[in-house]
Amino acid sequence: MLKLASRLAWTVFAAALAVSSAFAAYPERPITLIVPWGAGGGTDATARILGSLLEKELGQPVNVVNRTGGSGVVGHSAIAQGTPDGYTIGLATVEIGMMHWQGLTELTSTSYTPLGLVNADPAGVQVRADAPYKNLGDLLAAIKANPGKFKASGTGQGGIWHLAIAGMLKDLKIDPASVPWVPSNGAAPGLQDMVAGGVEIVPCSLPEARSLIDAGKVKSLAIMDPRPAGLYPNVPTLKQAAGSDWTMAAWRGMVAPKGIPAEARDRLAAAIKKVYDSKEYKDFMSSRGFGVIYLPPAEFAKFMLKSNADLGATMKAVGIVK
Repeated sequence: MLKLASRLAWTVFAAALAVSSAFAAYPERPITLIVPWGAGGGTDATARILGSLLEKELGQPVNVVNRTGGSGVVGHSAIAQGTPDGYTIGLATVEIGMMHWQGLTELTSTSYTPLGLVNADPAGVQVRADAPYKNLGDLLAAIKANPGKFKASGTGQGGIWHLAIAGMLKDLKIDPASVPWVPSNGAAPGLQDMVAGGVEIVPCSLPEARSLIDAGKVKSLAIMDPRPAGLYPNVPTLKQAAGSDWTMAAWRGMVAPKGIPAEARDRLAAAIKKVYDSKEYKDFMSSRGFGVIYLPPAEFAKFMLKSNADLGATMKAVGIVK
């Protein structure tokens, strides 16, 4: 009887040791990092530097896969529907708090395991360099005096930069409809249209406007963030320029399917924090003009919930909620 008990105890111990060793060995094979946007863009570039540095931290290949389409729905769905074993992760973007309001998907931030916020680029208010407005106050006064005259562009209808200017105007007690939105396939064509005289305002991020600002063709009147821009510290915040607390930014954060093992979640979160703190990551993001900001999993989850609520309220205000 004693022998049997001893044998059973050893079996249980060996099984526990095997399970423990299996978890300790994570990851044991390559990881797939899904990007919901196309190759060559800012999200793709951010994902590739993250993947490269995560490989060093985790000791396994991290394969970046672009899953595009459906205004971000295809890629975000692929992340959420991945096997929850820690071998599928993704770089989620601000659109996860927008798509469901438009009736494009039922996915929300709660469809994922948050691993860490790694980037945010606030909206700016860009005009042509030769525009007669010395500051944002001048532009706002002109908008109030001439509702409908000033057009803005920089993304599709209901996209992040559309919501940025609509929310800013609403916060400043100006009807968002007083600045009609001209849809474009992103900030670059919107900026080119502005330089050519087709629109007057492009409320994109400063990194997106960087080349034209540096070329002396565009100027930024304000940034929609409580902190000055690292890229152009002389650009005033919206609070400084107009007394508004409105903020809006395009953000990117690492997530995994809901329900991954706690051991995998913790290992990934720790690796992402190390990558974020690395000189290689900071140097890369700085070279692109991308903003760096970090939030750990629990705070990132709260951040996404607030982003979702803010975006929903703004989308309702401009009448694009389905």
